[in-house]
Parts: sequence; structure tokens; C-alpha cells
Amino acid sequence: MKGLNYCILLRKESEEGYTVTVPSLPGCITYGDNIEEAIKMAKESIELYIESLKEHGEEIPTEEGTLEYTLAVETYA
Repeated sequence: MKGLNYCILLRKESEEGYTVTVPSLPGCITYGDNIEEAIKMAKESIELYIESLKEHGEEIPTEEGTLEYTLAVETYA
């Protein structure tokens, strides 16, 4: 089995916990009560997502050629 790497984004929720999204896998979203659990849940979600793609004969997205950049913008109130 080939190893794949995916960028995950963790967003702190106002109440508690973290929502995790995987930008390269549309709709792959999960949640954890803390960072460690969120990362664990993300790994499981990615594995299930890829398993589903394989079962349906769909292409597995990779992050090859993907660049990550944070862009700062000013807002005016």
C-alpha cells in the first residue's frame, strides 16, 4: 500500500473541540474534543474516504503539485 500525505485544517470551535477539514478531499470533515482526538479522527476519516473512492472505482486525489499559502487581507469596518 502506498503512503499518502494530506494537509488537515483544525478549527477551534467556540464551545469546545476542533472541527477538522481535509481540503484535498471535498466533504471529508470530522471533529475531536481535543487536538489529539481531532487528528486521530482525521486519519480515520481519510482512510474511510479513500476506501470509499476505491470501492467506487474513483481516482484518489493527492496533494502532488499543491502549494499552501496563507494570504493576509485587511478588512474595513
